[in-house]
Amino acid sequence: MAQVLEFRLPDLGEGLTEAEIVRWLVEVGDVVTVDQPVVEVETAKAMVEVPCPYGGVVTARYGEEGTELPVGAPLITVAVGAPATGGDTESRETKGSGNVLVGYGTSEAPARRRRVRPGQRVPAEANGAAGTVATASTASTASAAPEVADGPVPVISPLVRRLARENGLDLRELTGSGPDGLILRADVEYALRAAATQVRAAAPAEPTAPPASAGTRIPLKGVRGAVADKLSRSRREIPEATCWVDADATELMRARTAMNAAGGPKISLIALLARICTAALARFPELNSTVDTEAREIVRLDRVHLGFAAQTERGLVVPVVKDAHARDAQSLSAEFARLTEAARTGTLTPVELTGGTFTLNNYGVFGVDGSTPIINHPEAAMLGVGRIVPKPWVHEGELAVRQVVQLSLTFDHRVCDGGTAGGFLRYVADCVEQPAVLLRTL
Repeated sequence: MAQVLEFRLPDLGEGLTEAEIVRWLVEVGDVVTVDQPVVEVETAKAMVEVPCPYGGVVTARYGEEGTELPVGAPLITVAVGAPATGGDTESRETKGSGNVLVGYGTSEAPARRRRVRPGQRVPAEANGAAGTVATASTASTASAAPEVADGPVPVISPLVRRLARENGLDLRELTGSGPDGLILRADVEYALRAAATQVRAAAPAEPTAPPASAGTRIPLKGVRGAVADKLSRSRREIPEATCWVDADATELMRARTAMNAAGGPKISLIALLARICTAALARFPELNSTVDTEAREIVRLDRVHLGFAAQTERGLVVPVVKDAHARDAQSLSAEFARLTEAARTGTLTPVELTGGTFTLNNYGVFGVDGSTPIINHPEAAMLGVGRIVPKPWVHEGELAVRQVVQLSLTFDHRVCDGGTAGGFLRYVADCVEQPAVLLRTL
């Protein structure tokens, strides 16, 4: 006899609490195998194919493409041991694959089962509003109870709790429409709209004002929403300051030309700048740190994971070169190229977009000289590089046309004072002007 198991949207890591269904990879009635990707979702950080830990026949899908689901919401149900999957499938597949996504141990049996009574319907919100409605034909579902937060209130998303808290809404007064009474964002938004309607109904009538221009509303979600939240938090928490200096990059450009003329893999300019960054951070480790606000401590980090800003069709992303301090120029060039291509095609993983300790921002590619960027929270500093252009410059006591670049450093004033920041930036400028300076640190 087939056993119907429910597979829920797993925790995709790095504090992500929701994801948007981009594309279903299976249909109801399809036979799936263990760890077969069944849906492609977009989180605030990357596109992810989600594998199902069960093998069997798909009996229901929850949510249409474009629907945003919280972590823990049902994705699909699978009939394990159905005739289409083979006679011994039930004994093989009910244990799960063991291919563990973050926070989702598939090798363990579900915590408990919930029977669906004949004719009973799962709330539409749990199906992503317009999704498939599961009935008694799905037999039974196996699902873990939602995480209980803030006492007895069944809330799985920190965003839902924050939305309620910021609007003075008591979650204990709500009845969740999600599975097992889970309170969803839609429940909180509905309650807030209802409260606003009551307030407007009780308010005295006001003179009718001319309608404002409707304009175009663009939802702050996905990458754009994540960027907005992170930059807002950075500005709220970090007392940042910026210093800058012009540097003669003529010798750096000549050195790169000579390196590439020698044959072998090409060395990129950003790789040379990254090599200079890691050498400077070795001298000024205060800037490779983060601030633990709760403990009131500065955490100085012993590894450099170098982020770099990349503009894509999906918006601004910051891929991270892990252990940049241990890489030479050739290795850095290859990794920058790989991550840039992944950013362009939208295949960066959450791991490749997180964990940075310092950011290198080459805004010269946009044809501008300078900028005062916002620090990539929770990092403590960002080096900005403008365009390299011919300019009049005094070189060896004479006026000459040289390749000049503006360098800027935006830093968290809590981790260091201006002397340290200035020393870091001056060392970077010295390496740009005289690449031989860098050789003394190798």
